[in-house]
Amino acid sequence: MSKSKFVIDKLAKLFEQGLVSYKDLSNEILNILRSKRDEIIFRMQLTSKEETDILNKRIEILEKKIDKLEKKNNLKKSKRVKKS
Repeated sequence: MSKSKFVIDKLAKLFEQGLVSYKDLSNEILNILRSKRDEIIFRMQLTSKEETDILNKRIEILEKKIDKLEKKNNLKKSKRVKKS
């Protein structure tokens, strides 16, 4: 309810200011929606594409290290033979 009230208040302000042409009105509505989108993104604290790429590379490196350690561990286990 508060979100719709926010949009209605913004539209009322536009009419008060005398923005009657369709183009001006559509531009103002788009600006309002963009600002709301930016606020939401800021609140969510999303990472940029560069940061995401860096994190993906770090994950790949860590996965390779884990695979190497698992292979080493498997080799050590397979060398043990029971003596009878």
